[in-house]
Amino acid sequence: MKKEKAVCIISGGMDSALSAKIAQKEGCEIIALHFNYAQRTQTKELECFRYIARDVDAVCSYEIDLDFFKQIGASALTDNDIAVPTGGLEEGVPVTYVPFRNGIFLSIAAAIAEKHGATALFIGVVEEDSSGYPDCTEAYIEQMQKAINLGTKKETNLEIKMPLVRLNKTQIVQKALNLGVPLEHTWSCYQSEEKACGVCDSCRLRLRGFKNAGVSDPVAYQG
Repeated sequence: MKKEKAVCIISGGMDSALSAKIAQKEGCEIIALHFNYAQRTQTKELECFRYIARDVDAVCSYEIDLDFFKQIGASALTDNDIAVPTGGLEEGVPVTYVPFRNGIFLSIAAAIAEKHGATALFIGVVEEDSSGYPDCTEAYIEQMQKAINLGTKKETNLEIKMPLVRLNKTQIVQKALNLGVPLEHTWSCYQSEEKACGVCDSCRLRLRGFKNAGVSDPVAYQG
């Protein structure tokens, strides 16, 4: 029986690594996709992506450079003049939000999926326990799926799968451990590539997930 082809967007973080592992467990032939968009931890994320792609037996990998995000700025992840918040999670959309990032990622992923005849597109968005990003919601991804299928060939029929969207970080840690995700080769920190800072929003969410799951994070932290 021919395997279903799935494009997996893999940032190098814990969520996308688990999403790709789920695709592998479902028997998909994985096309791994990563974006370098001048984010602060670009080198570390790329290193993690390459490890994860090998771990899920990706049949091919794409590393796409999107340097215009740096030109646009407007995000602490791509503009060094905007400080990464370290005071704890805040209400509303944080300054680490990159304008329409997932919309752009999904559009490029759809083009790759159409090229390969893939029928699934996996993305590790998390709505309940995210940092408040508007492009990580289930409703948004569902609308993107409709738009993509309207704007592609008639025989193209993509399903965007978001297996983590209703999970919290504790559940994600537990599921990742159960499925054998190499968490030591994932990266969540927004601002450091050597040792995770432990105080940015992403580190706080990750650390809370591990703490509530009753296990230690294998990634090294500062201090």
